[in-house]
Amino acid sequence: MLIGVKSMSLLGINGYLVDVQVDVGNGLPSWDVVGLPDTSVKESKERVRAAIKNSNFNLPSKKIVINLAPAYTKKEGSFFDLPIAVGILFDLGIIKNTFDNYLFIGELSLDGTLNRINGILPMCIEALNLGIENVIIPYENRLEAGVVNSLNIYPAKTLLDVVNHLNNVEQLSSFATDNASLFSNANSYNLDFSEVKGQENVKRALEIAAAGAHNCLLIGSPGSGKTMLSRRLPSILPDLSFDEALEVSKIHSIAGVLPSDKSLITTRPFRSPHHTMSTSALIGGGKVPKPGEISLAHHGLLFLDELPEFNKSALESLRIPLEDRIITISRTSCTLTYPCNFMLIASMNPCPCGYYGSKEKSCSCSQDMIEKYINKISGPLLDRIDIHIEVQQVKYENLNNLSPSESSKDIKKRVDLAREIQRERYKDYNIYSNSELTSNMMDKYCKLDKDSQNIMKSAFEKLGLSARAYGKILKVARTIADLEQCENISSNHIAEAIQYRSLDRKYWR
Repeated sequence: MLIGVKSMSLLGINGYLVDVQVDVGNGLPSWDVVGLPDTSVKESKERVRAAIKNSNFNLPSKKIVINLAPAYTKKEGSFFDLPIAVGILFDLGIIKNTFDNYLFIGELSLDGTLNRINGILPMCIEALNLGIENVIIPYENRLEAGVVNSLNIYPAKTLLDVVNHLNNVEQLSSFATDNASLFSNANSYNLDFSEVKGQENVKRALEIAAAGAHNCLLIGSPGSGKTMLSRRLPSILPDLSFDEALEVSKIHSIAGVLPSDKSLITTRPFRSPHHTMSTSALIGGGKVPKPGEISLAHHGLLFLDELPEFNKSALESLRIPLEDRIITISRTSCTLTYPCNFMLIASMNPCPCGYYGSKEKSCSCSQDMIEKYINKISGPLLDRIDIHIEVQQVKYENLNNLSPSESSKDIKKRVDLAREIQRERYKDYNIYSNSELTSNMMDKYCKLDKDSQNIMKSAFEKLGLSARAYGKILKVARTIADLEQCENISSNHIAEAIQYRSLDRKYWR
């Protein structure tokens, strides 16, 4: 007899419905899985066979055919163990009740235990969109799946628990997460800008970066505080909304990095990969495509420490994602698109020895060495970084100053106000920050008076700015004006924005 069991698979960051069709009949004993299964799906027959047997159910020698529909999409992962087992047990008459409005997702151990899987959150969201009411999942996925409150989520520990539930012998308890409580302590950071002594100019630059979601590059000698400052940037960013938290959590769920004790990622991600990482690890990919660091940093920060030490091809691969805020990965079996709307924060030394321009130590590098080192970062990539700021070494007087510095909480108030101004201004354009402005929008919202035009013209000619760098200066100036709650950009806003283009100055060349 043929039975269809609803299940789910993943395509990009979204789930899609898979109909697991099971037919148990007479004939030469065999077990065939069709519908473009990968190796892990083909291996499910051994896991399911052992799980049924070790759950004390009799599995007679029959001809078993399993079709995963639609057959034109490649099926990957171990999500289908549970629906295959349920279909077989229903065909054998062990499960007696129908389950038309149920969805089954789960990997089986040989003893019948249901194991945690990756990607349960996007699957449950898609189930809700399709009008499915009940979902049976592994018990260890309950916190993640419980976020989707409109579904009846039934966490199960074993295959026997699922059978007893469907036969009304012992009902599973539904599970739901209290979503409001998830954000109660979401923005408690251990790191705070009040701990930073001196560096007021860098704090100002990072405040502007946070207020407009601008990419930022910190250039300074070893020990000047570049990493310390960068790691405190999340503490002044706007809070994640529930919709943003869902998007971020979906990506982390698929990648298998969502903590088992968390339902949602409720703070903005801060990703800091090592410079030895490969291109596919940075932007995503692999034989079975997975999200890379740029997608894991979605709605958050990607911090690249010692930027020139990264593989050049990996850095150049950032160009399109920084512009488009999505990354498309093409393979012979599929083409997947992952979101990657992140802020890039990078740091670097000004030269190989690290002390070019330092007031404390002399540089031992030749001009050729300095230029070769700086040129490891291509012009097109630098053009996509809005703010370049020099970080000088902190003086003893600043380190020994016991008066408290401004806290992250106080800075965040100004950032939140500037972001609110931008959200209101761009509400009809489906963008949320100045960094996302298009050329047409800049013509409307970044108009310059005569004095500002003269300053910009002089900088453009002296520094040899590109058209993209010109646009970046306008966007940063727009953010500076928003922080001061000014409707129009003035000459002092333009002058300050130009100061944040350190690597465009001939001083570095």
